[in-house]
Formats: sequence, C-alpha cells, structure tokens
Amino acid sequence: MSARYLALKITPELAGLEVNTLLRRQLGLSGTVLRRVKWLEDGITLDGARVNVRVRVREGQTLAVRLTDPAPTSGVVPAEGPLDIVYEDPDLIVLNKAAGVLVHPGHGHFDDTLGNFLMDHYKQCGDKSDFHPVHRLDKGTSGLLAVAKHPHAQEKLKNQLHTGGFRRVYLAVCDGAPPQPAGTVDAPIGRAEGSLMAREVRLDGLPARTHYRVLGRWEGRALVELELDTGRTHQIRVHMAHLGCPLTGDFLYGTENRGLIGRPALHSARLELLHPVTGERLRFAQPLPEDMRKLIPEENIR
Repeated sequence: MSARYLALKITPELAGLEVNTLLRRQLGLSGTVLRRVKWLEDGITLDGARVNVRVRVREGQTLAVRLTDPAPTSGVVPAEGPLDIVYEDPDLIVLNKAAGVLVHPGHGHFDDTLGNFLMDHYKQCGDKSDFHPVHRLDKGTSGLLAVAKHPHAQEKLKNQLHTGGFRRVYLAVCDGAPPQPAGTVDAPIGRAEGSLMAREVRLDGLPARTHYRVLGRWEGRALVELELDTGRTHQIRVHMAHLGCPLTGDFLYGTENRGLIGRPALHSARLELLHPVTGERLRFAQPLPEDMRKLIPEENIR
C-alpha cells in the first residue's frame, strides 16, 4: 500500500474557490495537517502539479492532498510480533489486543509492543503509514483498539473521543458486585499519595464518569458492562474498587490471584467510531478471551 492521498474533483459549484478553502471545508483538513504537507512536492497538487493554497480552482480540475507522512516521525522501530487485525483500510486499523502486551514503546520496552508489531506489519505490506495511536489500553487489558495511519485520521478520531461518535464498551469480571443493577460512578480520579502508578478517587482529582450495568451475578463475582465518559488512567479499575467490587485479578486495586487469572479481568468488547475520511459509522465486537470466560459460569455468559 503506497502513500495515501485524498482527491477532490472540481464541480461547477466549487469552481473559483481557493485551494485552502476546499481543503478545509470540503475535505475537512485542519491547519495543523496542512502545515505538515504543503512543503512536500506532492503535498498539495492540482491536476498533478504542486500549487499554492491561495490558487483558485477551475471546473474539471482535480485537487489532491497527501495524508501519509513523507517519513516516519514516531520513532517506533519495526519488530516482528503477533497482530490480530480486525479491520484495516488506508486510513485506520482496528486490532484485537492480547492481554500482557503494551501499546506504546517506553522504558524497558522498545521492541515488544503493539506499536512495534504494527510498524513491522506496515513494513511487510509496503505500507508507508506511521504509528498514530488514537486511544490506549492498559497492558493487562485485552480487546479492541483503533490506530490511525496518518495525522489527519488521528486528529479526526481523537476529536471524537468521549463523544457519541466514538464509543467503547468494556466487559469486566469483578470480585463482588456494584450496589445497583446499573448506575453511574461520578468520582474524580487523581494520583494516589506515595505511588507512581496507582490512582485513587480524590476531591482534587480530574473529573471521571463511568456508566455500568450488571449482566450477571454468581458466587462472589459479577460480570459488568462499562462505558466511559472520560478517559482517566485506570478509570474502570479505580471506580469499580471505589464501589467495593474491584476487578478480579487486579493486583493494584483488588486481590491478585494468578491461579484464577494473571491480569485484571477487563476486556474492550465493543467499539464504534465514525470513519475519519468517509464519516461512515463502523462497529466492531470481540468476545471475551478464554482467561475471562473461565471465571464465568456458562449460564452467565452472553
């Protein structure tokens, strides 16, 4: 897959408008994205020739803009590793992340993350895309994750976060159960005193809202569906612990029990988003992985 371009055929209604106006209003490109590409030889062209954004177009011409970075800027190195690809097109890729895999490279993990595996996938396919994450999942969380292929898609998708355009629904197994069959936890979250990792509900924290619905209860546990209005670090884990029902296997906010499960029992089960270029609503779903299914009696699995 070569570099990604967007093209616009100039109709009579569009004739006479400036290139800049068409790029922003018709193709939805931001000033930030345009500044990245306008200096490229093939960044903004009219009938294949490089043009200034102040040029006025004529009927029948074709305006094109390059979306793909001319060279990777993320610094993420390609490294071979497993990828479970749910969906892929020239603008984005949706992955089913395995538990135990980090999304972003960082201290001590420079070549064993989803970002590294994705860059290797692009390399093997001849895809010029770079790593442009939209949202994140904790290392222990499994399930659906959307990653943009170029800055325009990343910007459009990030602007959808925490709106009706971008919905993420999680499934969790909890030790105990929330006090009500359904409800909302509206409790600010901040860094826990004396810890670099842990968060806690605290009055001076950042606003955080989690909606929950209990799908099933059994001996000492519950299967809970959750949806977030905000995206604070460890939000689901902190809010469920705050209700007195921490996630099963949560070493930080509950009780670690590797005999049951080797991670907090949390799965990104459903994802909906508006395509960053076409505007089409895309919907994805992934069933519970085996380590979480084993925690749930068969009659409680939907």
